[in-house]
Amino acid sequence: LGGCVPDLAQPILYSFRRCPYAMRARMALVVAEQPFELREVVLSRKPVELTQASAKGTVPVLIETDGSVIDESLDIMLWALRRHDPLHWLAPQSGMMETMQWIKRCDGEFKQHLDRYKYPDRFDIGDRCVPRSHATKFLMALNQRLETSPCLTSPHWGLADTAIAPFVRQFAHTDRVWFASQPWPRLQAWLEEFETSKLFKSIMAIQPPWQPDDMIFT
Repeated sequence: LGGCVPDLAQPILYSFRRCPYAMRARMALVVAEQPFELREVVLSRKPVELTQASAKGTVPVLIETDGSVIDESLDIMLWALRRHDPLHWLAPQSGMMETMQWIKRCDGEFKQHLDRYKYPDRFDIGDRCVPRSHATKFLMALNQRLETSPCLTSPHWGLADTAIAPFVRQFAHTDRVWFASQPWPRLQAWLEEFETSKLFKSIMAIQPPWQPDDMIFT
């Protein structure tokens, strides 16, 4: 937790439109019908207000009305949905363990391989097919799970689906032709359902970068 000016009219969310972590935070806030002020940032010119709120300097960052700061996307999702969960995204207590296990696999090993597949030069990787091959293990597991259920941990879209889909989308868009050629029909249909949903389209609307009044960046 960090500090900020207290007694805000509504929570503030620092976000970057294409960031998968920020995507899932925005979706949870919208579904929870939680009003918030969206501040789209330019990551190469981070506003001082963002780095003052969270030393990590990464998005998303949520500043609550009392000035408390939440700077982990999954924590923002849980914060919003525990306040209001009209679509029942949170699984019953008995199912939360499975939900969190799926998300942990996504945010851990899969994300590491995804980064190396998408940005091989950044990690000095000569053959991007190697991390892609490692990443497909998780994708095959998702496809197998979706063969027995319309969504990952419940009969309807929920927390696990929302937390994971933005990262699968990032993987798929790295080489769309290759992804479409893979024998993962259920995963591909699940991703298409996500990308064509009204919710996803609404949170992906282009926003002008937020600029503080004093125009100071770091």
